[in-house]
Parts: sequence; C-alpha cells; structure tokens
Amino acid sequence: MCGVIGILADYEVVHDLYVGLITLQHRGQTSAGIVTYDTTFHLKKGNGLASVVFNEKNLSRLRGKIGIGQVRYPTIGLGGEEDAQPFMVNVPLGIAMAHNGNVTNYWELREELTTKCFRHLISYSDVEVILNVFADELTILPLHNFSFEMIVKATQGVFNRVEGSYSVVGFIAQQGLFAFRDPLGIKPLCLGENKNNYIVASESAAIEHLGYKFVRDILPGEIVFIDNKRRFYSKVIETQMATPCIFEWVYFARPDSILDGIEVYSARERLGEKLGLACLKANLKPDVVIPVPDSGRGAAQAVARILGVPQKEGLIKNYYIGRTFIMPKQSQRKNLVTLKLNVVKSVIAGKKVLVVDDSIVRGTTAQQIVGLLRKAEASKVYYGVTCPPIKYPCVYGIDMMTRGEFVARNRSIETIRRKIGADILIYQTLEDMCEAVKGDAKIKKFCTACYTGTYPTGISKKEILKLEKERLKALNRKRGIS
Repeated sequence: MCGVIGILADYEVVHDLYVGLITLQHRGQTSAGIVTYDTTFHLKKGNGLASVVFNEKNLSRLRGKIGIGQVRYPTIGLGGEEDAQPFMVNVPLGIAMAHNGNVTNYWELREELTTKCFRHLISYSDVEVILNVFADELTILPLHNFSFEMIVKATQGVFNRVEGSYSVVGFIAQQGLFAFRDPLGIKPLCLGENKNNYIVASESAAIEHLGYKFVRDILPGEIVFIDNKRRFYSKVIETQMATPCIFEWVYFARPDSILDGIEVYSARERLGEKLGLACLKANLKPDVVIPVPDSGRGAAQAVARILGVPQKEGLIKNYYIGRTFIMPKQSQRKNLVTLKLNVVKSVIAGKKVLVVDDSIVRGTTAQQIVGLLRKAEASKVYYGVTCPPIKYPCVYGIDMMTRGEFVARNRSIETIRRKIGADILIYQTLEDMCEAVKGDAKIKKFCTACYTGTYPTGISKKEILKLEKERLKALNRKRGIS
C-alpha cells in the first residue's frame, strides 16, 4: 500500500507535495520521493520516512509548478533505494510517474519490455513497468501534434497490457498533470481544486489539509489530464463494476478521509455497531471497551454504546513508532508492538476488558496486546475484530502475499483464540462488514479477496502461487538467505 500525490499550480509546489506526503505517511514508511519540473526534472527520493528523506536543502532545489510524490512500502521488489518512487523516462517527451497498487503480471511485462520493446529497467518497482508501458504506447503516436487523445490512447494501452491494481499520478514535461485508476478502481484516487490549481491524491484528507476543495473521486477506468494552461480533460475509458478494496475503510485510510463517497470514520462506526450487536448475541458482558489505536477507535465507541458500557483509552500509542502491520519483517513487527503500545493500568486492572481491533493478520499484535492486558491484571480479555478472518493472499498492493503469514489460514476461530491468548474471540461476518462499510453509498461490490479467495481481476491459482513464490524469494534475498 502506498500514498501518491500530484499538483499542478501557479506557485512552487514542493512544499505542498512534502506536506501531502506527511499527511499520507500512514500509507507507507519504507521510502519517499518527489519529482518536480521547471525547465528540467528535479528528483529526490530515498528510503525512510518523508521527514528523513527530505530536508530544507534538498527541498529547495525541487523547483517547479508541477510535481508528484509518493510514500511507499514494497510488495514487488526488495524495498531498496533503487525501488523508491517516482520514476522518470526521457523518451518520449519526458514523463514522471508514481502509483499505488500492485501489478500482477509484472514479471511477464518486464520480460516483454526488455526483449520486445528494448526498454531496460533499472529497478524492481512495478510502477517502472507501468511507466514504460505508457511510454511505449506513446512512441507509436504522432507526438509533434500532442493532444489529450494521445494520453487516452496510451492509457488504453496500459489498461490492455497491465493487470492488477494501480492508481497512477504523473506528468509530462511541458504538457501537464495526468492521473488514472485501473478499470476496477481497486485503489483510491481523489481530485481537488483551488483557484484553478489542481491536486490528485490517494485520500481526500491530504487534499483538504492543503487547503484545496475536494471535488470528486477519480472513477475506475478514468483518465484525467490538466494541461499547463489549466484546461481540464477527462474520459472514462473502460466501464466495469467498481470493486474498491474494503481494507481501506477497515484499516488503511485515515478516518478523516472520504473514499468513493464513503467517510472512513462513519464506516468504522457502523462496523462497531455490527460488532456490538454480535457481542450482544454472544451474551458478552465486559466492564470496559478499549480500542486498539487508532483505527479501532471509531468502532470501539460504537461497540461500547451498543453494549451500554464505558469506552476508555486503555492502550496508549507511541506516535513515533510506525505501523507495525506494514513492517516487512516479523521480528520488526514483534519488537515494535511492545514499543508502540502501553497500558493504562487503572483502566484494566480487575476488569473484564473487550478489545476492539480492526483486523488480525499475522496475530503478532493481538497476541502481544492480550499479553500486555494480562500483565496489567485484567480479569478477562475479550477480543473483537471488525472484519472476518483474513485467509488469502492480497495480490493488489497490501503486503499480505504469502499464505503462511495468516494466523487464520487453516485454523478455526477457537484455535486462533487460544493462539492469541484471549478468553473470547469474536469476528465480524463478511456480510455485516460489507453492509457496514457501504452504508448508503452506491457501491455494489468490494474487493474482499483476502477474506474469500475470490479475486476481481480473475487471477488464477497458478498466478497467485507464482506471485507468492517471487515475493518469498524477494524477502529471502533481502534477509540474505539464498
């Protein structure tokens, strides 16, 4: 999962790009990058948080009134500095690009670009594949008379050749800013405007934080282009049933964002209401409800209201520690959980405590939270989860690509309960989760592949196993295992 931003304005955009990346930092902590353009490209990227990668000196040289940025954690690639985004090509025209998602036919496209298109890649980042496919499609067009229709044709070529999920932002030197979203709209992408200046970002919160007005979501299969004279163009190239990733509302997105017409905080409240009703049905009677901060907070408030018990902050988060779920190594996740969370003992001691969490993926965090509460002398620890058991690999850009990572894989709920050490474990049902997130929105279907094993792009089991194998090889290379 990554965060992207692009701005075309009548002012130097680097400061807003940097602040936007800080706003989107929750979406990726491995690397950050910005590229701008005035009469030439200006690029700075590297591994680490945005606040580490950028400083006053390197930001000052990123001149221009157009630019894009990205924060990333790796799914394809090893996560080295060579994989940090954005990427650029000089031919044709000069194009910069960043994306959020995961290309499922990456290795086939990489070989095709090398052997048939004579384009030799410098990284293992999948956006470099998208960029080179886009550039390859442009090279066959009469670029001396550049037009929006040429961008449409190049994007259509991407849709025809690139499989998986991808929300893309980029710009063409001396032409303008563009953005497009895969035909299923699996990853979010939003559009904003302020006095004829334009912004595209992964979440509406980044748009509003920078003083822009949120205009709308970029539609699945849509290409948007704003030229240097601030003329706006858009076209929906492919029309399919939108299938956004439901995990955005369950866990990933900021609670103050609105994605595809659904406010994240309200969706989490509704998830809590459904979970609260399930707790009532199970005759659960806690003394106190506590959230796992921060994504469990909205749901916990609703659960407490339904059960008629107080909701308190029993776990205090260290905000200088990153999101453990997106740390690439199990040892890193385990160590950071104990650094990230501490217990308010007066809230816990002697109480029957219901913990409300957004999800259980590998079980590391849940197990250690239960251990912290036991140590703080909770009389009982109940664990409520606002989504169903995660059992299947995500091939669309969330770092859950190997089946062995999932605590729920081939385990019953009772076995998982014993493994994390809770007295009672309650999962949300798939139906309740989808109904809660949807609310009154017009979305008819979500991507729920990690819960059901049904993939909206129709990827085969053989292809999934191949992606899993490549991911394991990449992780082993990173760990120094041959």
